Amino acid sequence: MTLSKEYNSALPRLVSSSHPPVTEEEMRQAVRTLLLGLGEDPDREGLRDTPKRVVKALKFLTSGYHQSLDELLNGAVFHENTDEMVLVRDIDLFSSCEHHILPILGRAHVAYIPDGKVIGLSKIARICEMYGRRLQVQERLTAQIADALQGLLQPKGVAVVVEATHMCMVMRGVQKPGSWTTTSAVRGVFAEDAKTRQEFMSLIRHSPTFQG
Repeated sequence: MTLSKEYNSALPRLVSSSHPPVTEEEMRQAVRTLLLGLGEDPDREGLRDTPKRVVKALKFLTSGYHQSLDELLNGAVFHENTDEMVLVRDIDLFSSCEHHILPILGRAHVAYIPDGKVIGLSKIARICEMYGRRLQVQERLTAQIADALQGLLQPKGVAVVVEATHMCMVMRGVQKPGSWTTTSAVRGVFAEDAKTRQEFMSLIRHSPTFQG
């Protein structure tokens, strides 16, 4: 399969091979230096294992750098003769701001209109998770999700909306709790046809209910 431009643009950007590898011990020492710079004693009981815990947490929160779309999908793309909108909404999203390495918390709404191929629904959430587990800005995260689906499926169109709150705005800086940022990325028919785009926007505004 020839990978599309959108697919390639969504692949992770790896660190240049000219950079020497950094060991986990060096990462722990860096955290220890930060603690010293903050005026703390990294040898006191409560902080003794903090460098190890911080490194472990950061590796988990940025594990998306070490995932690939091919491995994530594991063949879950299927041929299906349908051209109706597929929407997965309210996908919990957790990421980290690349400017302050503070949390971005929110949700994603992802839709596409198939053109002969569909993807397992859980994989849409996993794509959001993969790109979320990187140092991000919300605008790029939204576009990466859209471009990944566009490249994988070559559908008639893709639409992604991400709504998130940024702890760099809540805990520091302007300190505005309750503020939300909304970003969107539309491809294909969603960009070209206002009616299709409006249908998507109206569906994500509707609150689904469950009756057991």
